[in-house]
Order: sequence, then structure tokens, then C-alpha cells
Amino acid sequence: MHRKIILWGMVLALLSVLLGAFGAHALKSLVEPDKVAIFETGVRYQFMHGLALILLALYSQQNSSFPKLQKSINRVAQFFLFGCLFFCGSLYLLTIQPLVSFNYSLIAGPITPIGGLFFMLGWASWIRLVWLHKVDK
Repeated sequence: MHRKIILWGMVLALLSVLLGAFGAHALKSLVEPDKVAIFETGVRYQFMHGLALILLALYSQQNSSFPKLQKSINRVAQFFLFGCLFFCGSLYLLTIQPLVSFNYSLIAGPITPIGGLFFMLGWASWIRLVWLHKVDK
């Protein structure tokens, strides 16, 4: 399972680099500076959690002899992925809102804190996992 987690982490990191380049070059000429800052926050959080997934996959591989741990590791990965989808995704949508005719900001705005909650649940779950998994090697 750690292979899927590391691949997701790499994909998120790659996409954040691509989105960051888009934000730095193309987006600045399309939207206001405050919107670019919102976009950059999404890119930063996506990249951090892409790296976190890569580290989580390494932790999973290191502890692969403990099958009960893998279910909890998968849950952490899911929390991070949903966090990226809801938190970062909603920030991207809020950034490009002025460029589209449909006003979805009333929907996207409230989704952002849900994504933040997923990030917090992921980190808290990982802390709990490491805390409870006390094995001397």
C-alpha cells in the first residue's frame, strides 16, 4: 500500500510545482494580488502534504511487518488527500472565481475549513499512530 501513497505524494508535489509556475507567471496578469496570495497558499499546502504523503509511505514501508498499522496509515493518507482536495481545491476555485461567470464562491468558501479539518485529522491521526506504536528495534 505504501506504493500508492508515495505515488499520490509525488503526483501532488508535481501538480503543486506546475500550479505554482502557473500562479507565478500566468495568474498574476489575470487576477488581483490578493487572489494570487490565496492561490499560493493552496499550492504551499498541497506541496507540504505531498511531501508528508511521501514520508508517510516511507514510514509505512519501515513498519510493513505490522499489518494492523497499515489500516491507520491508510486513514492518515486519506485525510491528507481529502484535505488537499477540499482545502487546496477550494482555494484554487476561489482564486479563479473572478474569471468565470458562475458564482460558486458561496459553495467553495465553506469547503475550505472542511479541508483544513481533514489536514488536522491527518496529522493528529499520525501523531496518535506513532505514539501508540512503541516498538524497540
